[in-house]
Amino acid sequence: MYRAEIEQNWGEYVALLKEAIAIPSVKGKAETGAPFGVEARQVLDYVTGRAKDYGLKTRIINDAMGYAQLGEGEDYIGIVGHLDVVAADGPGWLSSPFKLDEREGYFYGRGVLDNKGPILSCLFALKLLKERNFNPRIPVRIIFGTDEESGSADVPLYLSEEKAPIFGFTPDCKFPVVYGERGVVALELTTRFAHGVLDSLGDFHGGMAKDFVPDDIELSGGNQNYSAKGLRTPSNAPELGKNAITALAGILQNNLENKELRHYFSWLTHSFHEKHFGQGVGIDFPDQESGRLILTPYKIKRENNLIHLSLSIRYPVTVTEDQVINGLSENLYEGTSIKITRSLSGTYVDKTKQEIEDLSSIYEEVTGLNGQPVTTTGATYARSMPNIVAFGPSFPGEKGIAHKENEYIKIEHLKQMIEIYMKSIERLCQ
Repeated sequence: MYRAEIEQNWGEYVALLKEAIAIPSVKGKAETGAPFGVEARQVLDYVTGRAKDYGLKTRIINDAMGYAQLGEGEDYIGIVGHLDVVAADGPGWLSSPFKLDEREGYFYGRGVLDNKGPILSCLFALKLLKERNFNPRIPVRIIFGTDEESGSADVPLYLSEEKAPIFGFTPDCKFPVVYGERGVVALELTTRFAHGVLDSLGDFHGGMAKDFVPDDIELSGGNQNYSAKGLRTPSNAPELGKNAITALAGILQNNLENKELRHYFSWLTHSFHEKHFGQGVGIDFPDQESGRLILTPYKIKRENNLIHLSLSIRYPVTVTEDQVINGLSENLYEGTSIKITRSLSGTYVDKTKQEIEDLSSIYEEVTGLNGQPVTTTGATYARSMPNIVAFGPSFPGEKGIAHKENEYIKIEHLKQMIEIYMKSIERLCQ
């Protein structure tokens, strides 16, 4: 019954997604009425406008987040996703990143997985339920954010005017239900060298950001140019890629004339190259709940007599940030200091909670797959919006798709998602 309705209305969902993908909602300069850029506000207006056309109650909060609601009451079930996207400036796109492209059973485009496709599938699920005359005992809100990719500064703006949901989920991670998210800490390791040591080194160039493994780094200037190529992958899955920073360090340790620089890059290589779980710097902290710590060097920069090396670390749910910092401090190159540039505590929800059991059973019912709750290395709105767990959109075996060129989602999985979310809304709101 659910699937037949989805198929009958599929063209309308695709049109909704196509228009949303076409808005390049990368974070931009703050302007009046658009704290995260005009494109972020444009896509928020578009989606809430369509929700209003569906007959849902809509509101935009502090120009930052909007919602579409069915039902009345003070408490509500919340489904929280985001309409902002990361930049799409990589060279490997086979089609325009801001034009929905269909090829061999897949949709391609920036945001099709992360996170426009999934949150719009939730909105469309609510639309289909409304057309059935679904009358929720507890109201349900689909909440649309516009700053998830840049720190979730939209959530405090929402919570300054609205209550938090009593329970809900974000379709911005993976299936089955994610009951725990690892802690995240970004560090800058700064090493000071004697005056003149770095004069022959030059500057580092390449695409470097905290959300991906760098794949092309050059060292320009000085007596000779060096370069290394890797394979870009999300920073929470470094084992799927090849890190150009550590590859370049391996080249430099054998080719630079200065002995001190050779020692530094030898330390960098032996500490981090192909050592994605912290084992090279004494912080390999696994736990039964969430597995091994994950470490990614994502940026290197020369500044006068300093070299700054930036790390992204995701640590297990039973490990503390202090344990990570203390362990790393004992394994640094001489003269290196640590600065914390980002810190997110982990989240952990009792996986025997009735609502989690309900979502798990619905996932099993629709897919026939094991619905045992899991943990993640990712960071979602569940860290900043109270009473939220992650639920979808990636299915088992799908990893390393977001934040890359040719971002994709399987069309059959989108249809399954809408069915899962229709049933989830029904169950949670009754």
